[in-house]
Amino acid sequence: MIPPSTTSIKQPVARNSQKKIWIVLPAYNEEGNLSPLLEKIDESMQDDGFQYEVVLVDDGSQDQTLQVASQYATQMPLRIERHMKNMGLGATIRDGLKLAAENCGDNDIVVAMDCDNTHTPGLIRSMVRLIREGNDVVIASRFQKGAQVRGVPFHRQILSIGMSVLYRTILPIRGVRDYSCGYRAYRGGILREAFKKYGDRFVSQNGFECMVDILLKLRKMDVIFTEVPLILRYDFKIGKSKMDVLQTISRTLSLLFLRRIEV
Repeated sequence: MIPPSTTSIKQPVARNSQKKIWIVLPAYNEEGNLSPLLEKIDESMQDDGFQYEVVLVDDGSQDQTLQVASQYATQMPLRIERHMKNMGLGATIRDGLKLAAENCGDNDIVVAMDCDNTHTPGLIRSMVRLIREGNDVVIASRFQKGAQVRGVPFHRQILSIGMSVLYRTILPIRGVRDYSCGYRAYRGGILREAFKKYGDRFVSQNGFECMVDILLKLRKMDVIFTEVPLILRYDFKIGKSKMDVLQTISRTLSLLFLRRIEV
């Protein structure tokens, strides 16, 4: 009797091919805003089934920001970095983006957003989709159809509009209307390439104008930009704005002049 033949079937190796979302939060004295924001981030990431990690850089806060963050670090994937003294938004967003770039894969997505609870994490889903469709940088824009702005003082709105018109006229970037919004998604490989090209100079401005300069640096790297309409909930924010409007105007105009003569 001939024994039945046996066939060995190899099962596919189980692997987690899901890309990771890195969320960078620059924080300074945000004890009242941090808890609701982190709750919303975790809820949104779980609803959408994203693997994620939050990178929070505390810029020498003098309130309970660090303590609140430390409490949440035991409940969700949250990594905390700290500046012992206040160094400004530029250094803080630079350190957060750099840490994410050093740890992310080329096809991971790095999202930067404000830590004052004005940016809604539910928008990350749309930003991720646009990155996966082939874009390299996605900006949450106040100047796209469908955008909504709640609670922002009128003079701040005028400043944002003026900045947009000025930069789109003198240093236009295809696909970009909102140069200063800090809510953005970057393809991991592009962010890694930017730090390789520029080093720490990738974020060389220290005030709010650093968000504009990041785009101008990426502009030289043949990056594909696009935007999604932002719903800005400034009415959710607890506490006063940390922006010095006159200083921001002065620094933004200086940056415009500096980058224009480099072209």
